[in-house]
Amino acid sequence: MNRLLEGQVAIVTGGARGIGADICRVLATQGCSVVVNYASSKAEAETVAEEVSLLGVRSLALQADVRNRGEVESMVSRTIKEFGKIDGLINNAISGRQHGLLEEITDADFQNMLDFGAHATVNTIRAVRPSMKENGGGRIVNIVTELWNMGSGSWAAYLGGKGAMVGISRALANELGPDGITVNMVAPGWMVTETVDVTSDGSIGFGKTLPLRRHGSAREIGNACAFFMSDLAGYVTGAYLPVTGGRVTQIGA
Repeated sequence: MNRLLEGQVAIVTGGARGIGADICRVLATQGCSVVVNYASSKAEAETVAEEVSLLGVRSLALQADVRNRGEVESMVSRTIKEFGKIDGLINNAISGRQHGLLEEITDADFQNMLDFGAHATVNTIRAVRPSMKENGGGRIVNIVTELWNMGSGSWAAYLGGKGAMVGISRALANELGPDGITVNMVAPGWMVTETVDVTSDGSIGFGKTLPLRRHGSAREIGNACAFFMSDLAGYVTGAYLPVTGGRVTQIGA
């Protein structure tokens, strides 16, 4: 059976836990070697890399704070040294306070979200672009959010960063297209990860509000990333794909 991403190499930022870890696993099942990026969760990242390796591809856990351009460039250089190329980049990393009323969120909280949404996104794309261009193209997938469409209260800092990521994605889809590099976005809803109790009343109740009547899994974000990484999406760039069980559709976004 042919796998969608056979022989490809991708960097997944924030790949040690949650959605990022499942993105790594899904890409690997489709034949893609994976660099599991982490900032401080070394043990978790190495565990994910070991799991990925058991799926018949190569994997490596590499540390880099994606907000730091120098650390990102070192990670990319190491990736090229170890794997010889970079076919894909999944920008998923984020940490810090994301939720709170305007009066509660500090300037540092806002700046941190902007650093992840804007600066980290630019750092990683700048770093991988030369290799991708030299190889005739590449795939970039930025993990945004359904909340960007919904404008939910108490999420101003988070949406400030994710809104920046949306704008950067659309601009760079145009700018990098002539190099054969696509830039697309995946917008998760509230997905099941290791921190979500799917048996809780809240989780069950949330699932029942969706058109598909179930709570989505983080692996489904990985599936969307695999699609954008594959030849099936070769003529798609600048796209915004909600993976929400239909919730965004309900509000007409």
